[in-house]
Order: sequence, then C-alpha cells, then structure tokens
Amino acid sequence: MRPGGPASFVDLPDDPGTASDWRTLRRLFPYLWQYKWRVVAAIAFMLGAKLANVGVPLLLKDLIDAMDARTGTAAALLVVPVGLLLAYGGLRLSTSVFNELRELVFARVTHGAARLIALQTFVHLHSLGLRFHLERQTGGMTRDIERGVRGIESLVSFMLFNIIATLIEVALVLGVLGARFDWRFVAVTLAALVIYIAFTVWVTEWRIEFRREANRSDSAANTKAVDSLLNYETVKYFNNEAFEAGRYDESLERFRLAQLRSRSSLALLNGGQQLIIAVALVAMLWLATQGVVQGRLTLGDLVMVNAFMIQIYIPLNFLGVIYREIKQSLTDLSRMFTLMDRRQEVRDAPGAQPLALAGEPVVRFERVHFAYAPDRPILQGVDFEIPPGKTVAVVGPSGAGKSTLARLLFRFYDVQQGAITIGGQDIRGVTQDSLRRAIGIVPQDTVLFNDTIAYNIAYGRPGAAQAEVEQAARAAHIHDFIVSTPQGYGAMVGERGLKLSGGEKQRVAIARTLLKNPPILIFDEATSALDSANERAIQAELRSAARGKTTLVIAHRLSTVVDAHEILVMDAGRIVERGTHAALLAAGGRYAGMWALQRSNDENGL
Repeated sequence: MRPGGPASFVDLPDDPGTASDWRTLRRLFPYLWQYKWRVVAAIAFMLGAKLANVGVPLLLKDLIDAMDARTGTAAALLVVPVGLLLAYGGLRLSTSVFNELRELVFARVTHGAARLIALQTFVHLHSLGLRFHLERQTGGMTRDIERGVRGIESLVSFMLFNIIATLIEVALVLGVLGARFDWRFVAVTLAALVIYIAFTVWVTEWRIEFRREANRSDSAANTKAVDSLLNYETVKYFNNEAFEAGRYDESLERFRLAQLRSRSSLALLNGGQQLIIAVALVAMLWLATQGVVQGRLTLGDLVMVNAFMIQIYIPLNFLGVIYREIKQSLTDLSRMFTLMDRRQEVRDAPGAQPLALAGEPVVRFERVHFAYAPDRPILQGVDFEIPPGKTVAVVGPSGAGKSTLARLLFRFYDVQQGAITIGGQDIRGVTQDSLRRAIGIVPQDTVLFNDTIAYNIAYGRPGAAQAEVEQAARAAHIHDFIVSTPQGYGAMVGERGLKLSGGEKQRVAIARTLLKNPPILIFDEATSALDSANERAIQAELRSAARGKTTLVIAHRLSTVVDAHEILVMDAGRIVERGTHAALLAAGGRYAGMWALQRSNDENGL
C-alpha cells in the first residue's frame, strides 16, 4: 500500500516571492556570521578595491593634464611625473590585489556555510518519516538540493561583491562628479542608472519564468532518468526501453524549448541595456566636450568622465544575469530551507530518555489501532505479547498488516490508538536512536549499498573487526560463497545489490543483523528468497541467533515458524487465531487450513 500524506517535496512552489526572499536571506545570515571576522575583512578588502578603482580615473586625469605642456622644451622631458605613473600602476595593481584577498578570505565563509547547510539537510532527510521517503522523487529532490548548495555561493558572491560593490562604486563616482563638475553630470548618470536598472529588472522578471520552466523540466528529466536506471531490470523485462526514452525525451524537449525562449529574450535585454548605456555615455561626453571647448574643463576631465562611465557601466552590463542568478539562487535556497522545515512525522518526545533494558526485554502490543490513511484502517485492536527471550510468529494473507507490526515497532510511524511497550516503556517516550539500536531486522526485500560485501555486512555494526564480519558471514552461510569470488569480501555488490542473487542478498542481510547482535530481532520473511536446503540450514542459525532474544517472526511459509512460542494468525488487521503450532492444528481453524494447503503445494512441487 502507498501511504497517503501531505504533498511531496517536488510540489513545492518554484518562486518563493519577495517576502520569502528576505526570509531566506535572514536564514542564511547566521550561517555566514559564524565567520564574522572573515566577513568583515572581506568587506574591508572590497571597499579598498572600490576606492582604488575610483582613484584610477582621477590619477589618469592628472596624468593627461600633466602631459599638456609645450613640446620641445626641457620641461617636456619631465612632464610625465614618475610619481603619477607609479601611483597609477599601484592603484591598478591594488584593485586586483584587494579583490584576490577578498576572494581568499571569503572562500572559507561560502564553502563552510554551504557545507553546514548541506549536512543539516542530509541529516534532516534521515530524520523524516517513512511516509515522506515513500512519496519523494529521488532524482528531482537530489537535483534541487544540489542547486540549493550551489546557490549559496552564487547568492553571496553576486549580492555582496557585485550588486553591493557596484552600488558603492556608483555612490563614489557620483560624489566625485558632484564635487568636481555641475549637477547635470550627476543628473544624467542617475537618470541612466535608474532607467537601466528598471529596464533590467522588468525584462529579467519576465525572463525568469523561462528559467523556472527549464529547472522544472531539468528536474523531471533527471527524476525519470534515475528512476528508469534504478529499475533497469524491470525496463528490460517489459521491453520498455523506447517508452522510457520517450518519457525522458519529453522532459528534455521541454527543457530545450525553455532554454531557447530564455536565449531569445536575452537578446532583447542585452540590446536595451546597450542602448541605454550608449545614450548616457554620449550625453556625458557631450557635456564634457562642451566644458573643454568653453575652457571650464581640461582634456584630463574629459578622459576621466569617459573612464568613470565605462567603469560603472561594465559591471552593470551583467546586471540582468546577476539579478536572474540571485533570484534563482534565492528560489533554490528557499526550496532547500523549506525541505529543512519539513515537519518530522515521528519525533522524540520532550525529555525522552534512552530505552533502558535489563536482561531479555518483553515486547507488548496493547490494543493497537493504526491506518496509513483515515479511510483504510490497517490494524484494529491488535493485542499480544512477546515474552522475554521467546519467539512469536505472525502469519496470514498479504495485506493482513503483518509487516506494519515491524514498522510500528521501529517507530517509522506512531500508533493512533493503544501503545507498544518494550520492557514496560512506551516506545513513544524513549529516543528513537536507542529504540532502533535495540532492534535488528532481516527484511523481505533486501537493498544493499553499492559497495563491497564486507561494507554491507559491517553496516550492521560500523567499526566491527574483519574477523567479526567473517564470523557473521559464516553464521549466515555465505562465507564460502564470498571467498570463492575473485575479490572475496572486497567484491562490489552493484546498485542495490543487483550483482547478487536474491538468496545471496538475503544472507548478507542476515549476516548484517547477526553482526549487530541486538536484544530484539525481527525476521520479516527472512528466508523467502532461499532454496529449501539453504533455508533449513539458515533456519537452524536463525534459531540459534534468536536464542535468548525477544523475536518477532513474520512469515508466509508456515514451516519456518513451527517452533515459535506462539503463532498469531492475522486477517484484515485483526488476530483471528493464536496458539502453538500443535494447538492450532488441533483446533482445525484457519491456520490448519493454511498448513494443509502449503503441504499440498509442497508435495505437488508448487
């Protein structure tokens, strides 16, 4: 069953809006402020670079004016003051030095903040409930997280060292123009800047929808590609390579069209920007030329005005790209922060303490009711006890709620009515970490990491010695197979363990749980993928491993549970029969019918 729940992560809005932009910036600030001295130093270097940059045209003016002497005289040999040339070169060099120092100092800030946010997002994803992970689309989600991390560096760099730095430089230039010339120079510059910025923002806001559509199509294409490749065998089973390629190509085509619209509209933006810059530059040079003709200004003033205009309009040339990147970075970062804000369905209670166990624990399900969705109850008043160190088996048809018992015991979900206790402690009142450390499971569907066999077995207890890993493998009857392979325990198992057979994967899962060695065990169809010979051998090992442990066995094959302390027969979320194997056979009820049917199938080779 696919549990119901709130909208998945991929349904989050693309544009967080202006108010949310400011919220995103406020949330980002504490991560940056952890490096406050580096931030302050970087801002100081940025100011130094801008002051040096503004000083270059001023020195250039003095240099040109100093050249305005009569040639052919002794003074002509000295009109190029060495001091001015050295100062001009020094300012040019210092601009680059300050910028490099700024990047060097601030690099640790952006990379550190990106690392911390990415880590917190990763940890939070693991803290979210099973419902979220059943609904997620892995390809799209990982792409969004990747863009969010990249967006941190882009956002900080563009906002602090492009937008703010350019505004500081514009303010300095306007101050120089106002102090040295008349108000018209300031008015023309300001008017051009206002028109330029307004035009850029207006066109970029119109264009940004194309970027959002491209991102949506990119995420959709990545989701389809990852999902298809993860299910490679299923695609092959049904000859659906062309179908999968068609689905992928649909998203790629939407991505292509969005990119084309984006590039076409970029021509309009660039053309409009260049027109505004050209008109403003001509107007400023006309005013300066008039001043030179009338004797109010020097040739150096004319050169300085031209240098100032070029100097402030070059960074503004990229304003459209920068503004779009800032908006997109804010959107990407907001999506990641929204994911971090995703409410945990199962959380530790305030003041929750670690599970305290003294000896073999008793597990109780007390009148448990549970439903994944309100309109479809799964468990209805389930009540049973697993005595300390004993084994209780649960059997019944598919959909009876057997595997849900294991999910609730692990606290992947919380019960809606009733309680589950371990050693007399309600599991909702203890920490999830301590609860799960006390439970080991061998699931029916074993998924392995794309790593070595040794890594997958040692995952049951990271840090275990190689000898312990091998001992667990021997107990699970897979050691001989492992050492027979060329790489031995270093053999890679492939994506989701697909290089191994179903039985080999299940034996790795058994070894992993045996290595963990918890006081409570859950065997959820632990031998369903094994042949009869291996099943009998491993059943003996499982019985040995379960000795002295409180064990819940979920089974379809009744022959695997005949030695259980108690067998529960479930149907439609209720326990309809309970007792030992012999007692249930003697009762002649549902269990006896299931036993007779399975014996008949075994005899007929079905």
